[in-house]
Amino acid sequence: MRIVLVGPPGAGKGTQAAYLAKNLSIPHISTGDLFRANISQGTDLGKEAKSYMDAGNLVPDSVTIAMAEDRMDQPDAEDGFLLDGFPRNIGQAEALDAYLKGKGVKLDAVLDLEVPEDEVVKRIAGRRICRNDSSHVFHVDYHKPKTEGVCDICGGDLYQREDDREETVRKRLEVYHTETEPIIDHYKAQDLVVTIPALGKVDEVTQRAMAALDKGE
Repeated sequence: MRIVLVGPPGAGKGTQAAYLAKNLSIPHISTGDLFRANISQGTDLGKEAKSYMDAGNLVPDSVTIAMAEDRMDQPDAEDGFLLDGFPRNIGQAEALDAYLKGKGVKLDAVLDLEVPEDEVVKRIAGRRICRNDSSHVFHVDYHKPKTEGVCDICGGDLYQREDDREETVRKRLEVYHTETEPIIDHYKAQDLVVTIPALGKVDEVTQRAMAALDKGE
């Protein structure tokens, strides 16, 4: 299957993508992973992306598209993939359409993870990260540490990242509504969008998505 996963920040795209890709036996292609891999491996695309990032500029769509196409051309993606974070705007969606058409294949579904905006803010703004190890993540409501402000695992200080502050989250949501949300209408016109309520436990959301995909086959 060839699937695109969309949804606002905090919708759980990365978590769901990993579960769905495993269940469907297809590679999970994340834009973040593509950037990190190309930069760490020193590819031409990675060097180009890094030059923009080091200058504090956005990486152009042309570079992101080229990275995504290169990854989709790999042998493990021949029979399908799950795209997470790409396409991010209409230009990238149109480029993906053209790429797939050139390969003589089509998308099977665009899964839209739906989460109320206030819940998105609550999820992200409530996160607290350990200063010693950023993989130690807590939440003021959903995963409280035993002692406020102290990591259960190593005793390090817990803090709120700048990106997780409420005003920053709301700005990220504005960008999502302006740039990324229009791709949902783009794919609705192709009758590909399946809306998945993304509230609830991780496995419940995965089951909803798998059931929707089974129904669509």
